Amino acid sequence: MKQAAKQIAACALLLIAVCAVCRLTVFRTYNAAIPIGMGEERSGSPGKIRAESGDPDVLRLGEPSMRSGYMTVPMQAGKEGRVNVRFFDQDGEEIGYQVYRVGRLGTVFDLQTDGFTGDTAVLIAVTLFWLIVSAIMLWHYFQAKGASFYAYSTIYFSGFSIFALVTGFVMLFVTARHIVNPASYSMLSAYGTINRAATRFMLLTMPLVLVFAVAMGISNVALLRHERPQLQNVLSLLFGFFLIAGEIVGVLLNTRDFSGSEWEGRVRNTLENVYATVFVYVECMLAGSVICGVKAAKHQPALDKDVIIILGCWFRRDGTLPPLLRGRVDRAIAFWRRQKEESGREAVLIPSGGQGMNETMPEAEAMRRYLISQDIPESVIRPEDQSLNTYQNMAYSKKIIDEIAPEGKVVYATTNYHVFRSGVWAARAGLRAEGIGGKTKWWYWPNAFMRECVGLMRYRWKQELALLAALIVFFGVLSMIL
Repeated sequence: MKQAAKQIAACALLLIAVCAVCRLTVFRTYNAAIPIGMGEERSGSPGKIRAESGDPDVLRLGEPSMRSGYMTVPMQAGKEGRVNVRFFDQDGEEIGYQVYRVGRLGTVFDLQTDGFTGDTAVLIAVTLFWLIVSAIMLWHYFQAKGASFYAYSTIYFSGFSIFALVTGFVMLFVTARHIVNPASYSMLSAYGTINRAATRFMLLTMPLVLVFAVAMGISNVALLRHERPQLQNVLSLLFGFFLIAGEIVGVLLNTRDFSGSEWEGRVRNTLENVYATVFVYVECMLAGSVICGVKAAKHQPALDKDVIIILGCWFRRDGTLPPLLRGRVDRAIAFWRRQKEESGREAVLIPSGGQGMNETMPEAEAMRRYLISQDIPESVIRPEDQSLNTYQNMAYSKKIIDEIAPEGKVVYATTNYHVFRSGVWAARAGLRAEGIGGKTKWWYWPNAFMRECVGLMRYRWKQELALLAALIVFFGVLSMIL
């Protein structure tokens, strides 16, 4: 994560430096784009429109030239100051005027459109920045392999790379429009696109979010037909309602009419952008969690493992394994047998789980008995029967691994929706391990996966709030400035 942050910061500094060099070398003239209609109605020959600077010492003008739908007037900065530029038709009659300002560094500022000398270079740099940020994040995401994949940074890279990519393509469209016809798509329009990046992303991705929310609701209804109603069994339904309601509020904020002062408009836009930032943050984290969770569930580790950890969960009072736990153990057995057949390598199996409330024995013992019933040699089974949660599963199993195979390669077996979060806990316990997932019913997976997302975020809620606050401040300040 730190490496990616440094690369993004270096990219931003490089683009700023390039903009500065371009401004001092290539972009020394400001080409004011003025709608041709200003003089076309008054003069039958718009090509003869004449521009006159109120103070040539402040701003020197070149010969106007006609383009498709607008005319351009080259402007060279002189001394610092403010000046009116008047336009005359072929009969010498004034047909309009515009105001410009020259800054200390010789930059011409267009007070009508907020354009300035070198504004095209800035737009190109902003576009490149977002596209490069997306490329950096995607590169780090695909570089995360094996045990390194199970990390919070992988969620960030996969989720926020989508936001950066979409924003980059939107900026590419904006920049192209500004280059082709700066009179109809001025810098004011470009600024609006930049400071409303979160709102635009929210609206562009709304169809996907709504489809996802409805799909989660359908799966949750199916779940409630098989499970008793309780909070943990309606999480995906509640989250689906949250997503739909959030999109509706976003649309209402974006479409309602507003009349007021410029300051009131800035405050309104800031509040709207802050709301969109919070929603998009949740959206990107959810997208990242889904991408990482699905990839982790489908991952097939190499058949070169020395140890296989089996994560326990609830079992029946008679000691038999319910489908959920049996799926984990069967997945471990299938991997153990396939590896032995193809490579001759006989891994040690560590069923991991202590004795919970209302359980007649440790989960590890129930799994050990099932393993033996499936013709797994007892000599390769090393139960861990003290752990009470996933972190302890990994930490206590690591102690056994340090005794039997300190440098051994490790894989853990759990249910498909639980693979990614288990890998995060393994890394926290100092254990480098890859995961494999047992299958579960389609209607159970989405709700259980949503619990996993909540669990991931709950563990790092302070860091998540700090990052979210930083994004709110950034986009809030951007809204007040632009």
